Amino acid sequence: MNHHVNLAALLKSSRKSRPQQLALFALLNLGMIESLSNGALGAADALRLFYHADNCLFVRNELRDKTADEVMSRAVQLADLFDILPTEAARREFQHELATMRGLCLKLLEKKRLVA
Repeated sequence: MNHHVNLAALLKSSRKSRPQQLALFALLNLGMIESLSNGALGAADALRLFYHADNCLFVRNELRDKTADEVMSRAVQLADLFDILPTEAARREFQHELATMRGLCLKLLEKKRLVA
C-alpha cells in the first residue's frame, strides 16, 4: 500500500467538535483493528496506512486525549512484537494488544455517548 490516511485532513475538514472527532477516530481505529485481527492487514501495512508519525502527532497535539494517544502508541509498536518475540508469543501478544486497543476505542465511544 502506497497511500495513507491523513487524520488531520479527514477530521479537521469534517468540522466536528472534539468529542465527535474522537468518536470518528475510534470508529476508524475499530476498522483497522478488525482488519489487523482477521489478517486482512499486516502490522507493517497498518503503520504505513494509518499509524504513521503524522497521525500520531495529530492525535497528540490536536485531539489531546490520553486514551486516543494510548491507542496510537500501542499501534505503532505492533510490528515490533514480531521482531523481539518468538512467533507464537508474538501472535498471542499481538491479539492481546488488539483487544486492549479495541477496549480503548470503545471507551472513547462511551465518552462521546456520555457527552451527547
